[in-house]
Amino acid sequence: MTLEILTSDSLCDFRHGFFTRCGGASSGIFAGLNCGPGSSDQSDSVRLNRMRVAEAMQVPAAALVTVHQIHSPDVLTLNTPLADGVPKPKADAIVTATPGLALAILTADCQPVLFADPDAGVIGAAHAGWRGALAGVLENTVDAMEALGAERANITAVIGPCISQAAYEVGEEFFETFLAEDPDFARFFANGAQGKYQFDLPGFGLFRLRAAGIGQAEWIRHCTYGDARRFYSYRRSVHEGQADYGRLISVIRL
Repeated sequence: MTLEILTSDSLCDFRHGFFTRCGGASSGIFAGLNCGPGSSDQSDSVRLNRMRVAEAMQVPAAALVTVHQIHSPDVLTLNTPLADGVPKPKADAIVTATPGLALAILTADCQPVLFADPDAGVIGAAHAGWRGALAGVLENTVDAMEALGAERANITAVIGPCISQAAYEVGEEFFETFLAEDPDFARFFANGAQGKYQFDLPGFGLFRLRAAGIGQAEWIRHCTYGDARRFYSYRRSVHEGQADYGRLISVIRL
């Protein structure tokens, strides 16, 4: 099966893609394009999948850069490919102004966010789950792009496939965590069943991006939880009692 790559017209100046799970060499619960070396999938399958992604992005495998994601607000500024054989830096976003580098983020319900300033030739990629988004990873990515010469008003950010509000049930403690930060954040929650709430992760991401003053922000409106054929989902794997789950990859390159 060939790879399926979702794109946005807003990033048309850059080769980019939100890859679905379609295609790839993995099997079983990881069937398709699992690009997560942190999963229990066979390492050879993950390596082959990542090579196919690099080919689709028209870069060598070494130029496809990922980091050790830890749900933080931390951003890595990159000028050269990461050295082979050394531990990946811990961060949840990457920015660069170096041609030939492809910045990649792994997700399985969290938001993959691709950034670009076409005038300055600066790109970024961020992993924004609720913790990272609340802690400021999106704003920090914009700041790091500015440090490389980007203009805030010229930056476009696109949120890829992630869990939608209809599928994201949370409890009272989660709700209170957001209200403690800002009572106005209550608008990103809807009442759910049995005293639970439904959290609007992409809505919150769009709010943070727009409040940061960038030129354009959008979500491509695909829910990872609701489409098992095309997307991996951590939450769905838990609900189905699976032992592990695959990771989707989202990439942008100069």
